[in-house]
Amino acid sequence: MCKTKPAKGKVYTSGASCMTSILMYDIEAIVNLHTGEFCICVGKDYLQATLPEWTNHLSPIEDVEFSSISNDMYPLSILDTNIVFQHQEGSVRQKTEIVVMDNCTSQHIILRIDSLNIYGIDINNHKGGYFTIGENKRQKFACSNMPKQICMISSVKDTYKDEFVDDQLVEAQINPSL
Repeated sequence: MCKTKPAKGKVYTSGASCMTSILMYDIEAIVNLHTGEFCICVGKDYLQATLPEWTNHLSPIEDVEFSSISNDMYPLSILDTNIVFQHQEGSVRQKTEIVVMDNCTSQHIILRIDSLNIYGIDINNHKGGYFTIGENKRQKFACSNMPKQICMISSVKDTYKDEFVDDQLVEAQINPSL
């Protein structure tokens, strides 16, 4: 079954991200299974919120230039890790290197799809998006557009914001009709 063509001016609403979760150092992390990336990368802020001890697992990175569509990306180091896709018939563990970016603002790990094919993980974006692991093509794992875990990242303490609320906003008068 195909999607209905979106109305004029609404084509941007037809796209979907293939998001799922993995285990990394026994901690759940959100990943975007992405076709366009040439490396696996993550922003330092998301990594700090998800895996506070991330600095204990780093390797140096050579002088390499990275860029996204909109700007240059600044690599800090390489995170050597195993990522685990959970499966009831046996999870898939993949040894990988994730480039930690200083200025990546994504609230998830960006994982290139071709690195998964080696391990029998196939992604299909037809009918809502799903992925399969190994030969069992009947067992489908759904990809979601916005997992609820992503929203939890915003709960990370921002001391500047807390100070502003305590010092400045406390005196603000809010119109009750708003």
